[in-house]
Amino acid sequence: MNKWLVFSVLALLTLPAQAADSEALYRLQRPTPDGTGKVYMGREIAHVMGWQAASWLERPEREEEERVSEMIAELRLQPGMVVADIGAGSGYTTRRIAPILGAQGRVLAVDIQPQMLELIRKIPRRAGDAPIETVLSTATDARLVPDSIDLAFMVDVYHELEYPHEMLASLVRALKPNGQLVFVEYRAEDAQVPIKGLHKMSEKQVRLEAEQEGLSWQRTSRRLPWQHMVFFRKATPP
Repeated sequence: MNKWLVFSVLALLTLPAQAADSEALYRLQRPTPDGTGKVYMGREIAHVMGWQAASWLERPEREEEERVSEMIAELRLQPGMVVADIGAGSGYTTRRIAPILGAQGRVLAVDIQPQMLELIRKIPRRAGDAPIETVLSTATDARLVPDSIDLAFMVDVYHELEYPHEMLASLVRALKPNGQLVFVEYRAEDAQVPIKGLHKMSEKQVRLEAEQEGLSWQRTSRRLPWQHMVFFRKATPP
């Protein structure tokens, strides 16, 4: 029997029932380069970029390469909104949306790495900006208050989530009725995007995984050079 299949079976047998049900959503295989060997809905989950590489997030050429200012404009943020930056990293995007939301808004910077959150806490607070609150998540839970978020977004993060089903479920719970969830991912459809394959996602794959969580697709923006932005809305209860 293939050793990866044996490992998968043994892993399930040693888990509590609830955790085993969760793990049954995933399949283990021999890891490919940059991959974890964990497969969800047909795609291998990529390794998380560690806090040691935070300087790459802050590289001077990032605006030119990715047009982050245009990405933020496409979010159509309004003063007073409560917005969650999921996988906020060094806070590159977090600190750029705080002035837009204003003093009556809130930014929740969510990350699984305490070292990243420590970098965000060092961001100077400017008068008139929305306060930035840091939230240490787990692999399965964003740890956000239910029905509290107007908009949540993930910039080049979702493809690295260890438990995408569970994390998406927690984000859906955190959204207000009609709240939005936005996936910003490097386009897998475009071979010219200079990013490793496992760190890209196609629009089709994003929609496949998001729509099974009860999210309703709204639109997809392709205005950015390398990434697409796929917008979903949480359904309003009847």
